Amino acid sequence: MTVRTLLPIIFGAAVFMAVPGTIVAQTPPPGSLDPDEIIRKFAAKEAEFRKARENYTYRQVVKMEELDSSGRPDGGSWEITSDIIFGPDKQRTEKVIYAPVVSLKHITLDPQDEQDLRSVQPFVLTSEDVGKYDIQYLGKDKVDEIPCYQFAVKPKKMVKNERYFQGTIWVDDRDFQIVKTYGKGVGITSKDHQFPNFTTYREQVDGKYWFPTYTSADDTLQFPGSGRTPPMSQRIHMVVRYQNYKRFGAEEKIIYGDTVSDSASNPAIKK
Repeated sequence: MTVRTLLPIIFGAAVFMAVPGTIVAQTPPPGSLDPDEIIRKFAAKEAEFRKARENYTYRQVVKMEELDSSGRPDGGSWEITSDIIFGPDKQRTEKVIYAPVVSLKHITLDPQDEQDLRSVQPFVLTSEDVGKYDIQYLGKDKVDEIPCYQFAVKPKKMVKNERYFQGTIWVDDRDFQIVKTYGKGVGITSKDHQFPNFTTYREQVDGKYWFPTYTSADDTLQFPGSGRTPPMSQRIHMVVRYQNYKRFGAEEKIIYGDTVSDSASNPAIKK
């Protein structure tokens, strides 16, 4: 996100490149699995999940609001409701159901925000991607009474136009899948681009894989300013809901969260 000014925003294409990396792990308690083994297990399971999720349709509901210094909405917002579906050619596509005019007053969205929405906030760390990150074992923890392994994750090296996750992940100690993510999207950007910290929760949707169902962010973005613009801060609140997961070709829907009406005039979007 950038401060709203009269300066143009330059859009760039994303380039995906794998960067070799190393795994940094702390010594686990006696009798525990070795962190390297845990990482190998969950990375392999995450690879399975990423492939499986490509065969599911779902609805994605996004709402972002600008807040004033007291934490109240000041009228600036961005909303979009989309169905991720399969077209007649059986290729995945996004069908926008509801998208009112963007009314953000103080910040602007750019392609990196959209990239984070697609791939960083519903973060998946597969065997293919593990080499890009330094991963440090933090110990055992619980997420809603679910025993988890906790890891700190940060990119080993950043490549221009590529987005990465930096923060903490919680991995179920039985299913070896990510169940919670806290952090932010990072990459090579100018100081005018700021990105909020967010939390993403997953739920076990089909009895096998943990799917992202809810992302929230409530953060104050600090913009340094320049000779033409003074420093400023802007608090934002964002919620992303992933709903109505349905395996392509299946007859029954697996519904999590509040449903959304197909009527564009009455979307079920909550603050």
